[in-house]
Amino acid sequence: MSLGAIDFGLIVDGAVIIVEAVCHHIGVMKDRYKGRLLTQAEMDQEVFDSASKIRNSAAFGEIIIMIVYIPLFTLVGIEGKMFKPMAMTVFFAILGAFILSLTYVPMASALFLSKKTEHKRNISDKLMDKLNNFYRPIITKSLNWSKTLIISMVALFAVSVFMFNRMGGEFIPNLEEGDFAAEISMAQGTSLSQMIKSCSQAEKILKEQFPEVKQAVSRIGSAEIPTDPMPIERADMMIALIPKKEWTSAKTKEELMEKMEKAIGEIPGLGVEMTQPIQMRTNELVTGIKQDVAIKIYGNDLEVLSSSANKIASLIKKVDGVSDPFVEKVTGLPQVQVTYNRDQLAKYGISVKDANMVLKTAFAGNEAGYVFEEDRRFDLVLRMDNDLRNNISSLENLYLPLSSGGTIPLSQVAEIKYEDAPAQVTRENGERRIYVGFNVRGRDVQSTVFDIQNILDKEFKLPAGYYYTYGGQFQNLKEAKDRLMVAVPLALLLILFLLYATLKSVKESLFVFSAIPLSAIGGIWALWLRDMPFSISAGVGFIALFGVAVLNGIVLIGQFNIFEKEGMTNIRERVIEGCMLRLRPVIMTALVASLGFLPMALSTGDGAEVQRPLATVVIGGLLTATALTLVVLPSIYKTFTKNKQE
Repeated sequence: MSLGAIDFGLIVDGAVIIVEAVCHHIGVMKDRYKGRLLTQAEMDQEVFDSASKIRNSAAFGEIIIMIVYIPLFTLVGIEGKMFKPMAMTVFFAILGAFILSLTYVPMASALFLSKKTEHKRNISDKLMDKLNNFYRPIITKSLNWSKTLIISMVALFAVSVFMFNRMGGEFIPNLEEGDFAAEISMAQGTSLSQMIKSCSQAEKILKEQFPEVKQAVSRIGSAEIPTDPMPIERADMMIALIPKKEWTSAKTKEELMEKMEKAIGEIPGLGVEMTQPIQMRTNELVTGIKQDVAIKIYGNDLEVLSSSANKIASLIKKVDGVSDPFVEKVTGLPQVQVTYNRDQLAKYGISVKDANMVLKTAFAGNEAGYVFEEDRRFDLVLRMDNDLRNNISSLENLYLPLSSGGTIPLSQVAEIKYEDAPAQVTRENGERRIYVGFNVRGRDVQSTVFDIQNILDKEFKLPAGYYYTYGGQFQNLKEAKDRLMVAVPLALLLILFLLYATLKSVKESLFVFSAIPLSAIGGIWALWLRDMPFSISAGVGFIALFGVAVLNGIVLIGQFNIFEKEGMTNIRERVIEGCMLRLRPVIMTALVASLGFLPMALSTGDGAEVQRPLATVVIGGLLTATALTLVVLPSIYKTFTKNKQE
């Protein structure tokens, strides 16, 4: 992420503006030198004059690009781990470029640029002529429709915001790890031998039916060092796969997961949920739950918690994007319960203590004496045979001694039956908790959870004292969004302050600032066209985009101001000439920044899922920001500057 984010286009932006200004200045001054070669002293002076004029705009533009990365330093958790190193890398890279563009670039321009004041027309000249001929009528006509154009842009921005709110969102796009993990569960109280048999059967099915499977290994229950506590009836199966291009059973990760889930699900009593190893572990580290999203229910009574969780699972399982919901098993452990009839015990003169002693001896064992082997002594423990202990009828026929010397079966003084008992009690923040977990497939997390919220608000009510919350990736997304909602406006205010420091005018600062909503339009449409939901990765893309979008605006407004100082009073002429003069650097800065992000936008390698939204936003935003800066910004300038001049 750190190296991938170094967009060389951003780094050279400042240098592009300066070198272009120098070349343009020498071209304009050719009449003064009558076509002769410049001396080094003349070249130094030309570079100094041209770089000094534009340096202010370029320097502040680069500072603003650095400033917009500051909100990324506020991110914590997983998103902080992913994007902070990237923000620092870009920040220091642009800082280095900023220092070099103040020192090295003018010096290198003076030394190494051609000192000829005339050159043969080449392909770039012809290309710029075509662009100029194409752009001049557009800018001339657009100035006649300034107000209509501005209102249209406001309307387009409103539509884009509406689209953005309907777009859905996810925390960070799921990476394709290249391997799968299957969470396997069976009924509460399943024996270890049965669990081993079922897992081995599942592994065999996968290896036989799917040539994509290289290896499948199951881990049942908790390890010796219980870093991952699980009961015996739960297992994690790690499935190593061959490279994706060699797959034959399915084309996509989701399709192969569904087919595998269906194949293993045919084993009687086996529940399975497919995910990926790192994704599962990350979810568990962050929220304690292996699924992408969890609905956590808090309360005191385990029975109420269990029935509420089952009801939620039945309500949400038909929601689009929800895989089979998994309900945490807190009850259902089969238990033999002996309930004494105290009246009967009193009738026969048996105390509860004596009856418990017989039960304890039968099941846990009791000392009946000692056995000596030479100088060593061992307890002699008496208890029922293993087969008899699992049999209710043998327990019913267990004899209790009477004070009169006789015996009586336990069934005469107690009711003995199998009952489901609590299997585990999970607590969070001092309260009992149960969760319903599910993975999201083929849809974004935010839209899925919003649908679930609507269903639960209408159809699900909890008793007094009970409540539920959402955990997992949805919670992470919400927290990261909340943090960015504070950090991004602060960065935008800082940009506005820097614009004011550059242009010394609130009005002109706001003119340039209008490039930010114009660039957001392109970023939103680019995400929509590529069918990508908003993610923290796309959010980082918007942050990077705002800095570059402002740069072109500064260059244009700066040129208008230079013409104003030179005595050009006709605003329309000033705008048209300024735009024509700055067309080349504006297009170049936007193109080099976009092309720098192009490999990220089109990459399909490891980690591409996280980089793609970021690059898509920047490229889409820069394309619209450049087009709109060259057309809408002059209209804004003309509309709001006219009255003052006249």
